[in-house]
Amino acid sequence: MTETAAPTTVVAADGEAADWGPLSSLPGNPMMWILILGELAAFGAMFIGFAVTRALDPATFNASQAQLDRLLGGVNTMVLVTSGWLVAVAVRRRVSGRSHRLAMLGAMVLGGVFLAIKAVEYGDKIGRGLTLETNSFFQLYYLLTGFHAMHVAAGIIILGIVTWWDSLENLETGAAFWHMVDLIWVLLYPIVYLLR
Repeated sequence: MTETAAPTTVVAADGEAADWGPLSSLPGNPMMWILILGELAAFGAMFIGFAVTRALDPATFNASQAQLDRLLGGVNTMVLVTSGWLVAVAVRRRVSGRSHRLAMLGAMVLGGVFLAIKAVEYGDKIGRGLTLETNSFFQLYYLLTGFHAMHVAAGIIILGIVTWWDSLENLETGAAFWHMVDLIWVLLYPIVYLLR
């Protein structure tokens, strides 16, 4: 979704351009892509753990999954995908020399909306006594969605930083992190809320 610019060149201490291999051709700072790969591996391991635990106790998982609010989860999916689109628009506008800050602000606001909706969901579950202590499904539900919400909060901070220090490389670096947050939710929502 992010418009591709010239490959990032990181200058090493000796003045030579650092060779990041395949990461050199990706937009943004290569260090961010190393972080993203690590985060994707962590979430991938948790998704596998969720699937294995579900296979061991499908009745509990199906009954617990029915307690989730699919509508709010779906709304949050649209909110996050739209915020990702706004970040892509911001990068495109930065490339063409136009103002990008309104689009970035919109993306950050939508990130805040996502967290507010998630807080409403948590409040509803806790109010009905569905907590970490309920069963293995809700342990994994809170672990997965809570860990993702922490990434959304971190992403909002990163977007704020790259909006202020708005070189193209910084914007692409922030956009790469935010699109990872989008991608994880797009995978998490059907796995946790929909698939039976």
